[in-house]
Amino acid sequence: MMIIWIAVIAVSVGLDQLTKALIAGSYQLGETHTIIPHIINFKFIRNEGAAWGMFSDSRWVFIVISAVLIIVLPFILYKFRKLHFLFGFSLSLIIGGAIGNMIDRVFAGSVVDFIEFSFFNFPVFNVADICVTVGAVMMFIYLVFFDKTLFRSDKKTAGDSGEKATDDTQNTTSSDNADAPKQEQENENNN
Repeated sequence: MMIIWIAVIAVSVGLDQLTKALIAGSYQLGETHTIIPHIINFKFIRNEGAAWGMFSDSRWVFIVISAVLIIVLPFILYKFRKLHFLFGFSLSLIIGGAIGNMIDRVFAGSVVDFIEFSFFNFPVFNVADICVTVGAVMMFIYLVFFDKTLFRSDKKTAGDSGEKATDDTQNTTSSDNADAPKQEQENENNN
């Protein structure tokens, strides 16, 4: 399955970088074109911060957070690689999106955003943002509806194992005691 997840990550990053390069190469900064009237525009902006340009002076914070995610999430993906398809696919999208925006922040100093909803005030975004958002929604669906116990520890510590063994012994003894009257009655019937 890891080959599939690596492919999803690669396609996410490739599609993100390709669309950003096309926009940056054919649009002037701030230029807007209507794609679907009253719904979607392409508007070329460079964003040094988060949504709506918030925290634009904190570029290094975003780089550090992205770097941590890009290092930690693949380990989680590998560790839980045999889980449901939805888990791996959603985590791969998140990783791909994080890498896509990280490339922009490291090499260009800002992220290229270009997709704009024209029917309400929403931050301009890009393919990497879509990957992260869709991946996060899918992960939420997975955790709520498919595997509510993913991060629950069913393992007992060394101290707990003794208690578990005692509980198992008591359960065995109590079940043996429950079977004892049946055995006595069978012995009487045989005599």
